[in-house]
Amino acid sequence: MIELKNLDGKVLDILAIQNVSVAELCAGAETNDEYRNEFITLERLTNDCLADNNIISKYNSCEDRVVGNSVSKEAREGIIETAPKDNLHKEAHDIAHYSVADHESLIFKINPFSKISIHMGCIIQVIEDDRKLRSCTFSTAQRGLVPPLVTTNFIVVDEGICSPRFIRSTIYNVPTTAEMLKQTCVPFALAISPFARVHEGENSPHIVDPGDEGPVRCHRCRAYMSPFMQFIDAGRRFQCMLCKTTTEVPAHYFTHLDHMGQRVDKLERAELCLGSYEFVVNKDYCKEGKFPNCPAFIFVIDVSYNSIRNGMVKTLCDNMKTILASLPREDGAAESKLRVGFVTYGSAVHFYNLNSNLAQPQMLVVSDVTDMFMPLLDGFLVNPIESAHVIDSLMEQIPTMFADTKETETVLGPAIQAGLEALRAAECAGKLFVFHTTLPIAEAPGKLRNRDDRKLLGTDKEKTILSPQTPFYNNIGQECVKAGCAVDLFLFNNAYIDIATLGQVCRLTGGQLYKYTYFQADIDGERFIEDLRRNVEKPVAFDAVLRVRTSTGIRPTEFIGSFFMSNTTDVELAAVTCDTSLSIEIKYDDKLPEDDGVCIQCAILYTSCSGQRRLRVHNLALNTCTQMAELYRNCELDAVLNFFLKESVRKVTEETPKQIKEYLIYRSAQILACYRKNCAQASSTGQLILPECMKLLPLYINCLIKCDALSGGQEISTDDRSFIMLAALNMDVDSSAAYLYPRLLPLHDIKPQSEFVLPTAIRCSLERLKENGIYLIENGLNMFLWIGMNADPEWIQNVFGVPTVARIDVDKTHLLQLNSQLSQYVHWILNEVQGERQRNMKLYIVRQGDKLELLFRQLLVEDRTTEGSSSYVDFLCHLHKEIRTLLS
Repeated sequence: MIELKNLDGKVLDILAIQNVSVAELCAGAETNDEYRNEFITLERLTNDCLADNNIISKYNSCEDRVVGNSVSKEAREGIIETAPKDNLHKEAHDIAHYSVADHESLIFKINPFSKISIHMGCIIQVIEDDRKLRSCTFSTAQRGLVPPLVTTNFIVVDEGICSPRFIRSTIYNVPTTAEMLKQTCVPFALAISPFARVHEGENSPHIVDPGDEGPVRCHRCRAYMSPFMQFIDAGRRFQCMLCKTTTEVPAHYFTHLDHMGQRVDKLERAELCLGSYEFVVNKDYCKEGKFPNCPAFIFVIDVSYNSIRNGMVKTLCDNMKTILASLPREDGAAESKLRVGFVTYGSAVHFYNLNSNLAQPQMLVVSDVTDMFMPLLDGFLVNPIESAHVIDSLMEQIPTMFADTKETETVLGPAIQAGLEALRAAECAGKLFVFHTTLPIAEAPGKLRNRDDRKLLGTDKEKTILSPQTPFYNNIGQECVKAGCAVDLFLFNNAYIDIATLGQVCRLTGGQLYKYTYFQADIDGERFIEDLRRNVEKPVAFDAVLRVRTSTGIRPTEFIGSFFMSNTTDVELAAVTCDTSLSIEIKYDDKLPEDDGVCIQCAILYTSCSGQRRLRVHNLALNTCTQMAELYRNCELDAVLNFFLKESVRKVTEETPKQIKEYLIYRSAQILACYRKNCAQASSTGQLILPECMKLLPLYINCLIKCDALSGGQEISTDDRSFIMLAALNMDVDSSAAYLYPRLLPLHDIKPQSEFVLPTAIRCSLERLKENGIYLIENGLNMFLWIGMNADPEWIQNVFGVPTVARIDVDKTHLLQLNSQLSQYVHWILNEVQGERQRNMKLYIVRQGDKLELLFRQLLVEDRTTEGSSSYVDFLCHLHKEIRTLLS
């Protein structure tokens, strides 16, 4: 017999079934009527008390899941279930009623169709299932096909619709009416990364040269030729897929149609058979009707006392030769066509003549920083190969030239202005790499005051210190955009530097911001140089303008990301890289037709690294629907959460933290309540029913509410909070998924093998950690290596080179390269993880019980990480309560 007790030891029930385990009863209930009406009392339905592997393995991958948890009052009031995709049987939803004893026990009635699993909302299982099912080629031929998760490794085959790496939609079945979408509260938004990395085995967008005539376009809405244009009248006209207007086919573009009504040259023209392609454009697409000059990179270096003392200047100068060797180049080009220039500054600004005819560089000083001008035209921007000897000489001289400087009050605004004026004088686009160390308090344009007040974080007044304190950097950012000048900031601060203000110049120009607080060259130098090298070498598009056109009836309205807009339609970016991403929300103007679907075209005009003016086009096609269930069946949760993250971060400077959190909870509750009311079959209100593609929504929303970008309180600095907010605004869908739910990899069980593979991740909860385990956790911004106090001494010796955990040097930010297979494996894992992220993460080594463990635990997002935050289970119960309130 099985005797089950509650917490005080009182026997609640005796199962009159001999030699049958709980797991067997659960399994048998599916096939044996004998068990159909049995009641099972499960004491404290938590992971620990349901650790029976039979249950876990048998029901792990079931699409309809039920979990109970007895840790709170709300949990005693409901069973949680995810609805099967196909709604096979009403019984699948009719999880039999359960009652609750006076203590913390749950009673489930087992019926033949119910499946019990503690893995409700288990993100790891969802990720692994998607990988098993969809780690293959993904053809884009089918309209409205939801792509694999961003965590799945798949190869895209472009067959007329652009890769989801370039554009992901939050929904792939678009309601025909605005009312239906409004009722569901599901956002209709696009996550656009126009220059996303193309994975191995995939093709880059094909480049088309249409000649002097330029690309063929719809004469009404100005959409570009695409696979969705329909040719009529024997090929003499085409109908636009967006506005349905017909346009004459230019004589040079005419060809006959086949018996299917398709152009006979369809497969020979990229713009007629591919979802993504590029046009080489004529002077009509260039500023002032002139082809652009080759772009340039300008390195703007702070040479004040702090920069010299912390080793930043010497580290940068020592590695400049390697960095310049990494300049981006066009495919097949032997060398980069980018030119380079150098500026240094403290309280004055110094320009350098690097003409290849000179034996030594020449310095020109501008002391009047209130009226910045360019004192040098010829010799400032140079070919890095032709002037290599002069640049090498300059890099040797700069650290010694300023070695004895006592300047502690620096400018910054005039230094950015100097780089901007240099690009204007050269009549070219480009990027400034600015290396800065302190709050700019010198008397000059852009001077800032120290207004730090960490106590305001997490309060209703936090917006005052998370907003810019002066419009200067916004204004100069807008000037930079007009000149095609992007700004990347590398900050090496030891104190408050006001990233909320300085970061505006990066946000507006499409630049990136890097932060190395308390920089020490021997510890952080390698990470800094790796960040800079990766930034310099990645392909970049300059002086870009992006526009999204849509089918009649909808239009883009809200734009979120790092860019500038001077009107309501054109997104202006001084630079675009593979890491640039923006979110665009779509609104309705009219009812959509049922059969035509929705077409979206994203066109971005830019200057390439070689100075060629091009136009990149991405085409997306979605289905339309009249049934709410169709919408819920084809949502893309990764894109939904990317939009919610960016939308919430944008609201930080407008609303209070409480308002933002309440909005997120209400909207997610509304999404699930609407599904329950309109799509799920009738069942007890005590059940939480989730649509299949939204079953991780509660988990992600709880992670979003707790993330530092929204909830970073007094435990982090004001600058850290502003830095994370800026990073979040520019996150692509991959990055936001990793940021919201970190990856936790167990390393203690890895075995050296012929081919290294990443270990399977585990859930981000403290109860998943073992005292003899070693775990790597990362979220794209931070990375921790946690070592249990009882870790295997042999493992420690093979990886750290010391015999015990206590002997590990936790101050180091990298591991030694040891001559052991295990060491090589761990290094491979670290490099693989770093390579997947946009920036080089600092590695923190944490022993169990160390003070740093508190920071490590912040990434265990299923737990209650900070005061006032909720664990996943408690949040699930709270969300369930909100849903029932809405339904009632």
